[in-house]
Amino acid sequence: MNTSVLKEKIVGFAVMILLFIGVFLIQHTPLKAAEKFVIGISQFAEHPALDAVRQGFEDELKAQGVETEIIYKNAQGDTGVAGIIAQKFAADKVDLIFGIATISAQTAKQATDTIPVLFSAVTDPVHSQLVNSMENVGGNVTGTTDASPMDKQLALFKQLDSNIKKVGIIYNTSESNSEIQVAQAKEIVKPLGMEIVTVGVNNINDIPQAVNSLSSKADALYVITDNIVASAAGLIAKSAAERKMLTIAAEEGPVKNGLLMTDGLSYYELGKQTGIMAKKILVDKVNPKDMPVESLQNTTKIVNENTMKKLKLDKNNPAFEGAVFVK
Repeated sequence: MNTSVLKEKIVGFAVMILLFIGVFLIQHTPLKAAEKFVIGISQFAEHPALDAVRQGFEDELKAQGVETEIIYKNAQGDTGVAGIIAQKFAADKVDLIFGIATISAQTAKQATDTIPVLFSAVTDPVHSQLVNSMENVGGNVTGTTDASPMDKQLALFKQLDSNIKKVGIIYNTSESNSEIQVAQAKEIVKPLGMEIVTVGVNNINDIPQAVNSLSSKADALYVITDNIVASAAGLIAKSAAERKMLTIAAEEGPVKNGLLMTDGLSYYELGKQTGIMAKKILVDKVNPKDMPVESLQNTTKIVNENTMKKLKLDKNNPAFEGAVFVK
């Protein structure tokens, strides 16, 4: 056999062997596992709005394909417990802390200045000293605000009944978010020819007496995004309906529990938006200090049809235009 022909056959055979080995290695070499991140979730209390934030957050991370180990802790409305949770997350060096509600976010910020902290369900993160400003957060903390379109919501009272003059608000005297909302409401209702009447509470056991007190002082009831008040939404709705008081909530959760209506944000969507921010921090390595605080722009009008009927309101009332009716 010609020597050159033999060499060509040997080279060809060697190339085939190398190709076979390459294909074998590709088929049998395990793919590098996606990086898995440990996220500590500190939720201040258990009620529908905060639960929805957490669910939206977790669902969005899954949708984004982010591999996570979620460690969920609930402070059950106890500030001291919220602090302990945050300190444990910091000591364990989780990859990110997600604080749901103001106190959980504040305790997380106090616990670490190095681990990224995201917050949600916070009405005023600047006043709560979580960030320097909405645009320039100034540190390792950022997130989403649940500031509601209060002007739009309070205006609904006049659409429901033009004779309404006094609107009652129950609020937790220990929660800064609640005090902020009360102050805002007092300014917003002035041009509407209404005034705000308030009753402060310290715990959920104070709620029945608070509703009873307001029923003799106010024509209607506005339910702000207050953790204690939200936890008692069903009780408030029942008591208010018995007294024929019109009720408007700052978000959809209390409406599903019996309050009359809202034109507000979805806490589930707010959680999803915060999940997108988490992906940017963990996967895309964006520094939290470069991420402004975000908010939802779209609101949904929701009416509890059973409550509407109890109050003998006309479904064609202008206040209900474009609403989604729930039972």
